[in-house]
Amino acid sequence: MAIQAHLAELERKHEALENQLHEALNHPSTDDITIIEIKRRKLQVKDEIERLRIAASDTVH
Repeated sequence: MAIQAHLAELERKHEALENQLHEALNHPSTDDITIIEIKRRKLQVKDEIERLRIAASDTVH
């Protein structure tokens, strides 16, 4: 069950980063470095979500 809770938290974090990225892209004064950093963090979270999903499915089988 701990994996499921962690997955839910990561999904919330991913959604928050998506919102942050959307705001940054719509704000003309946001520099490219900031946008790149948000995208990098979002990708890291997505990768962690996938790793946990694979780990969870491995424990079920």
